[in-house]
Amino acid sequence: MASVTARNGSATPPVAEESLWKQLAVIRRIFQASPVFKTLLVISAGSFLVVVFTALGQIVLNQWNQPFYDAIERRNLDAFFHQLQIFAAIAGGMLLLNISQQWLNQRFRLKLREGLTRDLICEWMLPRRAFRLANAGAIGVNPDQRMQEDAGHLADLTTDLAFGLLQSSILLVSFVGVLWSLSEGFAFHIGGRVFDIPGYMVWAAIIYAGSASWLSWRVGRPLIALNSERYNREAALRFTMMRVNEHIDSISLAGGETGERQKLENDLGSVLTAMRNIFRAQINLSWVVDSYGWVTVVAPILVAAPVYFSGHISFGGLMMAVGAFNQVHSSLRWFVANIGAITDWRATLHRVTAFRSALLETDALNEAEGHIEFVLNDANHMTIDRLDVVSPSGRTRLEEPHVEIKAGERVVITADPGIGKTLLFRAMAGLWPLGSGRVGLPKDQSITFLPRTPYMPPGKLREVLSYPHGNTFSDEDLADALSRVGLQRMVPMLDTEARWDRELSDDDERLLAFARILLHRPRWIVMDEVLEAMEPQCLRRVLAILQDDLEDATVISIGRPVPERNLFSRRLQLIKDTRPAERLAARPDKSLEGTTA
Repeated sequence: MASVTARNGSATPPVAEESLWKQLAVIRRIFQASPVFKTLLVISAGSFLVVVFTALGQIVLNQWNQPFYDAIERRNLDAFFHQLQIFAAIAGGMLLLNISQQWLNQRFRLKLREGLTRDLICEWMLPRRAFRLANAGAIGVNPDQRMQEDAGHLADLTTDLAFGLLQSSILLVSFVGVLWSLSEGFAFHIGGRVFDIPGYMVWAAIIYAGSASWLSWRVGRPLIALNSERYNREAALRFTMMRVNEHIDSISLAGGETGERQKLENDLGSVLTAMRNIFRAQINLSWVVDSYGWVTVVAPILVAAPVYFSGHISFGGLMMAVGAFNQVHSSLRWFVANIGAITDWRATLHRVTAFRSALLETDALNEAEGHIEFVLNDANHMTIDRLDVVSPSGRTRLEEPHVEIKAGERVVITADPGIGKTLLFRAMAGLWPLGSGRVGLPKDQSITFLPRTPYMPPGKLREVLSYPHGNTFSDEDLADALSRVGLQRMVPMLDTEARWDRELSDDDERLLAFARILLHRPRWIVMDEVLEAMEPQCLRRVLAILQDDLEDATVISIGRPVPERNLFSRRLQLIKDTRPAERLAARPDKSLEGTTA
């Protein structure tokens, strides 16, 4: 049951993959409009300063290598212990900086996830948008995973990769100068000829790390698509498990465990196949990364050896050069070391931005495609003009081309089984926009649309009765409403928290929905096959409420007429044109077909 305003919707096709820059632009716009943006800027500035001081500390530590190893070479015990004291001071400062960096990283990670998830939730929960997305095909499946798991994973990966890249970049700038000065003035003597390569150790590090990065990208690039495919298949397995858990009673009563197990095993097999493909690609990548890793053990010494053996630097200078080369090489090979995380980040970024784009696309398509027109009537009446509700199985319409329902009328709309009663209900509520014609809703009048299965949110019973407006009623009003529908036994349970959709029977849920109506007192009530699904005793109680307590409300019931009382003074007939709608028949969607009653 929900109060609605006139609003249209539209089905959304799968969103095509956008370029990396467009996806990053989406993320930028999200955070520029987010309340956490200023906090993220402050944390980023603090992290930048900490990384700069850490780089300076690394330079000091690298410079410490020369006197320390020279003291060892000279066997100078006093100088050796003095250098250890210096090392303790440097290490203490670096430890403090490292802890500060970790704290800032965690704060950044937290705020990043908060801003991203809040934005997705707000966009998802705009009126009618979540419903339209749910009927948009594959992109609308498992929005919970996109907003909870994918958004959290993207925040974690972005934090780790961003600060890792920042630190590597600053260390690279810091140590290139050190490495350049160490190899400055050295010349190679080959075949009687002299070759002078200024800063040759810098160029050696660039060539070495550059070749490793290029080869790693060529080998590891397929992981982007493979990771995305795995996430899709994991989502399908999770959805199947949730569906089985939600309907386990019916499955057990029907003895359908074997069939459901087969479906679960099929989904699991798809996940395992995707994981095997990823593992195969990771093994290929490991051949490249690990091979370069082993070469890196001796590469710095091999590069610095000509300078050392020529006598241009001491043993301490050699160790200093090795340390500087390792820092430059480590910074340059950041891409190689993080190729797996980068491909994972790229796949997760696509899933999150595609989901958000699909949310916005539902509104764009609403304006672009033909749809039912919704207007607000100045007078207190509802009008339905040439309404033609389109679905993949055909067109559903009222037998009368023009219908006007005045305030206070009691109208029943009947149809044969399979005609599409629920589809008409959703069209009148503005949830299903596909078709033609016009629906005019009464202006400034509260309307309650009551589906066959009313929504029972988890929480306290008083919150369920007050939904969706919060706890706005007194205990006396709540108790009176419960008693009026025959649920007086639940009055002591007003402050009890539970999953009420699992605690109550179907009839009790419908009675609770009518207790909610008694509290909210809407002027218009539209029901979808609610009365015909109730037991006789409950039905008589509800009919009495509609006649006595809600005698001024306009009631429209879609379903079979009720024989017990002459509640409805007017009857409309719903018919179906079985010719398929051209636009939907060209691309039948499983999610759309499931909405037809």
